[in-house]
Amino acid sequence: MERHDDGAASLPDDADERQRQLTRMGNAAWAAGLSLLMAGRDEDGRVWLLRAAERYRESWPNAPAGSWGRPIGAMKSRLIAGDREGALADARWCLEAGAAESESPIGRYAAALAHLVRGEDEKAGALAVSLRDRDDLPRAVAGSLVALSSSDTSAYETAIRELLDDFGGREDFLEDIPVADTVLALQALGARRGLAVVLNSPLLPPTKRGRASA
Repeated sequence: MERHDDGAASLPDDADERQRQLTRMGNAAWAAGLSLLMAGRDEDGRVWLLRAAERYRESWPNAPAGSWGRPIGAMKSRLIAGDREGALADARWCLEAGAAESESPIGRYAAALAHLVRGEDEKAGALAVSLRDRDDLPRAVAGSLVALSSSDTSAYETAIRELLDDFGGREDFLEDIPVADTVLALQALGARRGLAVVLNSPLLPPTKRGRASA
């Protein structure tokens, strides 16, 4: 929290340095939000996740081309926080920025996520299928996106459990916060489609364990 507030108090004028600092502030807010969720402080966590989304969005105008992690981070933050309207706005930003036309897998991942947020499942599915056999994106992420886009209950349960297992085998987490954040975001999308799965893991907030909801 202090890192975010300290950054806000000393934003540089240089455009490149400013976008970098805004991204660091977004990451700090993200870490604070997830830490609060893991402590069972859902409302406080939600506030910080929304701040993270705002900082990622603010960093975009001067970001290097192809910085698709920023709209992904913003959408995931809002999905986990339960901010549907904000997620829709960030999905629109992502698609208007050209994510669906990106040659990079991270860009197509961003676009697939955005289409799912908007309920455009057929478009999401077409993009998600193209990510299935890549080595630079976890197969369980692509599998979850495909299953969500087709409302395939069995495939989604298999993929989301595989993704949670994948997180369990990781040593590196953003800001060193061991939370299965992508699982939380996808579960929010799954809940809207009646697909959310009951999951239990120390990598999930206590209020999300044993519940088929985001």
